Amino acid sequence: MAVLQMQKINLCALKKNRKRILEMIQALGIVEVVSDEELMEGFEKMDTSAQKSQFEKTAAQVDQALECLQKHIPEKKGMLDSLAGREYVDSKTFDKAMEDKNLYLSIANEIVQLEKKMAENHANILKINTEIDSLSSWTEMDIPMNTLETKKTDILIGTMDGQYDLDAVYTMLAKAGDALADITIVSVSKNQTCLVAVCLKTDTSAVEEALRANGFARASFLSRKTPSERIEVLKGKIKELEDDTKNAEERLADLSVNREDLRLISDYFRIRAEKYGVLGGLAQSKNTFFISGYVPKRDSERIVRKLTDSFDVMVELEEIPDTEEAPVRLINNTFSASTESVVESFGLPKKGEIDPTFIMSFFYVFLFGLMLSDAAYGLILALACGFVLLKFKTMEQGLRKTLRMFFYCGLSTLFWGLMFGGFFGDLVTVVAKTFFGKDVAFPIVWFEPLKDPMRLLLYSLLFGLIHLFTGLAIKGYMLIKEGKYLDCLFDVGFWFALLFGLVLILIPSELFASIAGQQFHFPGFVNILAKVLALVGLIGIILMSGRANKNPALRIALGLYDIYNITGWLSDVLSYSRLLALGLATGVIAQVVNQMGSMMGGGVVGAIFFIIVFIIGHTLNIAINLLGAYVHTNRLQYVEFFGKFYEGGGRPFEPFQQNTKYIRIKEDH
Repeated sequence: MAVLQMQKINLCALKKNRKRILEMIQALGIVEVVSDEELMEGFEKMDTSAQKSQFEKTAAQVDQALECLQKHIPEKKGMLDSLAGREYVDSKTFDKAMEDKNLYLSIANEIVQLEKKMAENHANILKINTEIDSLSSWTEMDIPMNTLETKKTDILIGTMDGQYDLDAVYTMLAKAGDALADITIVSVSKNQTCLVAVCLKTDTSAVEEALRANGFARASFLSRKTPSERIEVLKGKIKELEDDTKNAEERLADLSVNREDLRLISDYFRIRAEKYGVLGGLAQSKNTFFISGYVPKRDSERIVRKLTDSFDVMVELEEIPDTEEAPVRLINNTFSASTESVVESFGLPKKGEIDPTFIMSFFYVFLFGLMLSDAAYGLILALACGFVLLKFKTMEQGLRKTLRMFFYCGLSTLFWGLMFGGFFGDLVTVVAKTFFGKDVAFPIVWFEPLKDPMRLLLYSLLFGLIHLFTGLAIKGYMLIKEGKYLDCLFDVGFWFALLFGLVLILIPSELFASIAGQQFHFPGFVNILAKVLALVGLIGIILMSGRANKNPALRIALGLYDIYNITGWLSDVLSYSRLLALGLATGVIAQVVNQMGSMMGGGVVGAIFFIIVFIIGHTLNIAINLLGAYVHTNRLQYVEFFGKFYEGGGRPFEPFQQNTKYIRIKEDH
């Protein structure tokens, strides 16, 4: 409908009140504070980066504590509770939590330390279990693992890759000459053999060399205990770590009652970080400070009154110069506002452009429903979105707008489904014939596209022409609004004349008759009017399209080149054949699903099979075609419609406000 009108606001106040004034402006959330370099001449800025960084760090620490609680003590929420949005908290509750912020910061720190301890315990348990696994092969050994020698002998404790028995090991030692050793096989597994070799100190080198030649390696861990004793000690350590972890979990459960207060504290420091970020950009002198920014004109008097009633402050409002690009915020009625995200995704209107949301919203919903065009699918979509909208009153505005848009699109889909007689495809006909042996059909208000696709194609192209001509008309309106009447005639009027003339010439032609399946006849004066319009438009475009160039030859050449754009119009019109394609796809897939479900015939087994196929098939069909309708409806707006008059590129209005993560603070009334 419109772009919210902005004003510039300039404020000067005593430096001692700056924090309280900033807090009031932040709570109101309707002023965008900007750094005015011209205003900075003769003044200085305050370096608040350290404070801002500290507040952000503190908020992140509290967030980490909340994540720990959610990981170990998760809140029980319903499947749709995430749609409820941030919780509303009154300012008194918020201020009370701030009084005890140091307490909650210590709680947050304790939660983080408990999480750290639990993680360390878990890592240590894994490490100990690995050691136990490595010792399990040595449990039959009855000497400590660190027994390396006696007075006259050396003891070699280690492993060999592969499976070996005593005979095989002694055969290896035979290659050591006269060296002798006593071998004990402790255990044999698929991949290794654990053994103990006892030999005289004079034979150690020869024995070890003979064993190493076959992959022997000494054990890497040493202990004053036997492997069995060591395993028992390790199991005791695991028990201690598990008990410590359990105590930590119990303590976390006790601390989880502070979850809501921790959320308040996190958002408190997030708000303070935002405030100090703005504070660092203000122009300040020894005793005063200045704020410059933008405010919606409808709210300007209110904020001036609040500031002047509360502080000794000078506030000046001024209109934004024509040379300055103001920030943009859209304002539309409830229906049109639901599609604002579509415009914002493309780009907000820049200075001099109108907000296309109001007009686009009707086309968007209309074309979306035509693409999906099944009454049952539309009913499901509308009911689902309507239920969520009614149930969750505190939903975030962005999500609420999106769901409201799909609600209206669902109603449009329901309308077109009734017009075309589609209710889960041909469900009524299939069920009646398969299970009741009767011929019953869902009533058709207009016509059935699957039996008359060319008719739907013609209407799709007609709707496309209306859509495109509306875009061209908006361009003309914008030129008239700027006082460029001749530009409107040359760039819009001549194109309307040419296009209307060509359409009127095409309709009674044999080519159109072959497509439409019937011949149209116009009175003679209409045929003459069509040719006159086309000729006037053609000549006008050729002569005036390149009017900015004073060279006559080049001017005509540019005009002829612009006529080539008629192919672009043809391409744009044909793009609306996607209305036919997606509408037919929805109906055809739905019918295929119904036919598949009826393959088992009637009876109990057939009914069960039909229900299973029905649920799976139609769920997939509505999901796929819902996505297709959304994507292609957006494309028709962005490429075909906006391409005729709209560029976008405006800067969004970003007020200084309380950007919180968990809660919303209610305003005091």
